[in-house]
Amino acid sequence: MIRRRTAFSVTAAGLLAAAPLLTGCGSTPHPGAAAVVGKDRITVSQLQRQVEDVREAQRSSPQGPQLLAGSARLSQDTLIRLVQYRIVERAGRDNGVDVTRRELQERRQQVERMLGGAEAVDGRFLAAGIAPGQVDRELSVGLVRSKLERKLGQARTNEVLRKTSDALHVDVNPRYGTWDAERGTAQPVPEPWLRPAPAPGQPA
Repeated sequence: MIRRRTAFSVTAAGLLAAAPLLTGCGSTPHPGAAAVVGKDRITVSQLQRQVEDVREAQRSSPQGPQLLAGSARLSQDTLIRLVQYRIVERAGRDNGVDVTRRELQERRQQVERMLGGAEAVDGRFLAAGIAPGQVDRELSVGLVRSKLERKLGQARTNEVLRKTSDALHVDVNPRYGTWDAERGTAQPVPEPWLRPAPAPGQPA
């Protein structure tokens, strides 16, 4: 099941609660790709740009130190979200569901009214690891998911998203884990370079 997250349901940034930090390079049949979703490559450089946008916004925030300290797994979380976006959007296209610019604007206005303005919206999403310039896509994908559920029902939508994930043959770079189509997320994979720090007095 693809689990969508929004700024209203997330209490702490991070979809991979148990994901290890990246401390080395993995092997992948897709050099330069953080993930491949169907024919769509999410390159490592694209992922890094998304992450840096978030970091830059966090550093500029009055809550910068807290936001930065709470986003150690930002790269993994961001990649999972980018993969999920593509799965939901593909499922929407396959089932005749899309989002118009007007619908997105209306949703943005609704969220701003709920949270107390554009600045509050940006702050709430930033706490979830989503930069201000990334909010509209997050809202758009959320609308696609909502429209799918209204059209198909929640159970059927979950099944459609799982099958879409299977059909797209999601392939995640081992540095970020392995894709679990059933849960709609990436599971961490232990790697030989992920070793605990030695205790004081012990050799490294």
